[in-house]
Amino acid sequence: MRIVVVGAGLGGVAAAAGLHRLGHEVTLFERGAELREAGTGIVVMPNGLRALDALGLAEDVRGHAVHAVRAGLRDWRGRPLLVTDAVQAQQEVGTPAIVDRAELHRALRAPLPADLVRTATPVERLESDPAGVTVIGDGGPVARAHAVIVADGIASTLRGRLFPGHPGLRRTGRMDLRGMLPRPPGMATDLLACQLVDRRSGAMFGLFPVGEDRLYWFTDSVLRGTPPGAEEARRQMLSLMTDWHPLVTALIEATPPAGIHVDPIACLAAPLPSFATGRIALLGDAAHAMPPDLGQGASQAFEDAAALTRCLAGAGPADAAQRLLRYDAERRPRADRVMRAASRQSRLTSRTGVTAWLRDTVLRAVPSRLATRRLAALWHA
Repeated sequence: MRIVVVGAGLGGVAAAAGLHRLGHEVTLFERGAELREAGTGIVVMPNGLRALDALGLAEDVRGHAVHAVRAGLRDWRGRPLLVTDAVQAQQEVGTPAIVDRAELHRALRAPLPADLVRTATPVERLESDPAGVTVIGDGGPVARAHAVIVADGIASTLRGRLFPGHPGLRRTGRMDLRGMLPRPPGMATDLLACQLVDRRSGAMFGLFPVGEDRLYWFTDSVLRGTPPGAEEARRQMLSLMTDWHPLVTALIEATPPAGIHVDPIACLAAPLPSFATGRIALLGDAAHAMPPDLGQGASQAFEDAAALTRCLAGAGPADAAQRLLRYDAERRPRADRVMRAASRQSRLTSRTGVTAWLRDTVLRAVPSRLATRRLAALWHA
């Protein structure tokens, strides 16, 4: 079966590699001039790793597993709020991996032959008929396929064309600033795999190791107006976090400018009515863009890719629409639950004032055993 994948982000590359391995005739279209992934680190949760296992793509990623002892939420000074037993959670459902985003992208696309990839080829629209789908670029038709996988990211143009009545994206009013840097010698490890929240400002900071010698950090704070550039965003965060745990400001200050990225946080304003329409299916952020608070964005895309390969295994051209409906039935309920949970977590961690004080009081009273059970439940696929 001829299958076109539109978008060569992490989810699109994983899907293309998995479908190619099944024996389908796959073509991957990418708007950019080259296959690349910019950014910093990325957390692949245990459910995401299991999905990569199903695709035959997890070997390199599992080498970056992080065996933390404690995790959870802390206040801005590093004092525990909600403590989880990460060892127990990992024993029950597996261990997350923290990977350099560019390295992960290279590993996922490695099994995909170069002649299946067409870069500098934007796809503007898709025209379906009973026999297949015509893929149309800015200069006219570029391919004909029996099925198309839309993986063109959070700002997907094809999503809007497929579901013209959907409200699309909404800004959350938050800003994501993140960076990577070499790990300072002798650095204490008490904040690794933890998230710090500030009930005064609603800001948040998280820190994870990337291998033995690098660190990945991220912040989440209020965004007013247009997102600033990386250097201005860093100055704003340093000003906001002057009395936080000293490691926070030290790491942000020590990060080279080239290692800092800033983005406004956005998510789908409402769940899509379907992840499939006829011979076309959506994957990853194009299907279920969510706030980053649970670290599930990439893992959900990998679950999508694994589900698509299962549903299309052994399929012929006449089976495409039926198999994609099966994919929708499998993935949409799960992805929608995670999307709602991520939005709840975003609201929880960004609270300020009296409600944030109450939140902190309640979190301190939650037994570690219960918090660990909730974490393990999220990591289950």
